Amino acid sequence: MALKIVILCGGSGTRLWPISRESFPKQFNTLIGSHSLFQQTLLRNAPLLSLEDASFEIISNEQFYFLIKDQAKNISIPIASIILESIPKNTAPAIALSALNAKPEDILLILPSDHYIQDSKHYIQTIYEAIDLAKQDYLTTFGIIPTSPHTGYGYIKAKDKIVQQFVEKPDLATAKSYIESKDFYWNSGMFCFRAGTFLNELKTHAKEVFDMTKNVYDHALREDIHDDWHKSTCLRLSKDLSLNIPSISIDYALMERSKRVACVQADFEWSDIGSFDSLANEYDKSEKISHPNILENDSKNNFILSDRFVATLGIDNLLVIDTIDSLLIAQKGRSEEIKNLIPQINTTHPHLTKFHTLTYRPWGSYQVLLEAPTYKIKKILVKPQARLSLQKHCHRNEHWIIVSGNATITLEDRIFELHPNQSTYIPAGKAHRLANHGKIDLVIIEIQMGEYLGEDDIIRIEDDFKRC
Repeated sequence: MALKIVILCGGSGTRLWPISRESFPKQFNTLIGSHSLFQQTLLRNAPLLSLEDASFEIISNEQFYFLIKDQAKNISIPIASIILESIPKNTAPAIALSALNAKPEDILLILPSDHYIQDSKHYIQTIYEAIDLAKQDYLTTFGIIPTSPHTGYGYIKAKDKIVQQFVEKPDLATAKSYIESKDFYWNSGMFCFRAGTFLNELKTHAKEVFDMTKNVYDHALREDIHDDWHKSTCLRLSKDLSLNIPSISIDYALMERSKRVACVQADFEWSDIGSFDSLANEYDKSEKISHPNILENDSKNNFILSDRFVATLGIDNLLVIDTIDSLLIAQKGRSEEIKNLIPQINTTHPHLTKFHTLTYRPWGSYQVLLEAPTYKIKKILVKPQARLSLQKHCHRNEHWIIVSGNATITLEDRIFELHPNQSTYIPAGKAHRLANHGKIDLVIIEIQMGEYLGEDDIIRIEDDFKRC
């Protein structure tokens, strides 16, 4: 019997726009402390690796593959396996994929990647309690003692550890009655069970989900990855077959129907950081977080996030979230509604919901410094021993200026090196590649010129990362 610590890492985090974007959602952002929420999840569960045959498995969208590997490597925590979904289909199919990828007797600990938990000692103790129930063939969930009548959470009614009722996000009056009764917990979205128990219950209560997911799993492409620091396995799922899987949560598909559901009380402080209001609460509770770049004059009860200096005068009860390319101002208490802005922003400024000015790539990152209709200026960072794809552009010319490190340039049939304060010109339609064969980061300034400067103007001829 092995323990698989399964982290669900595919959420979009639209309620935390503009910090969370489609290409870099909230779980990969550093919102509290010095690590991203995903990294904190790995670190919080790392003590469980001391158990025999314990390992991490990540389930995520294929676009986050290299981001997951980089963030795990940066904190030196090995990922044994990654399951890459081409199309997100909610939690029930995702967990079924992990169960199919395990032995029936294996224990699966299912965890979201974006929760904030500080009390590691009580957290680990609760995990062991859940594992004991899982060994008794219960589908075990974790109940959070509610501190307010929150309408953004689901609720669980349990007695003597046996779940009697699941309720999905009640209205305020109902939530207040639950708090007064003291019989209900918040549904944390964390679970623990044997892989075989889960699959048997899924076949009983949601057979279509089981059948369609198993078909996708059986036809998945399995790759053994040998990195420079550890080995892992990657499962890539067929997009065409995945279209047939019903999109449904584990609560609706199974937990609300099964008679084998148990609940452990989570005796630790917990937040899903599902909104800026919940993030503000965590900031208020922490004495370690300061705001040296914020000056509030005749202002109170505001939550302000910005990398720039911000001065306020005479404002009250506002959320002010400032990024390089977008500014959000909202009343406190309404941050759950931010997700309703996304369709409107997509209509007029779709790039603002998808990308930050700083965008991460498998080889490093790029940051847009200045943009106009006919030119764009970027700062490009290439990690040591990494290189971009061999590519060409139809509509833009590029000028490269080396800032630090040494660049190896391929331009058609020429290969040459450039050093700091040297530059080169890449004409449209010419095959080219930028590589860093050194031991330090390569930083260049790229100036693009042309009538069309979209990121989709790339024809990849050869790519180390197997992108199209």
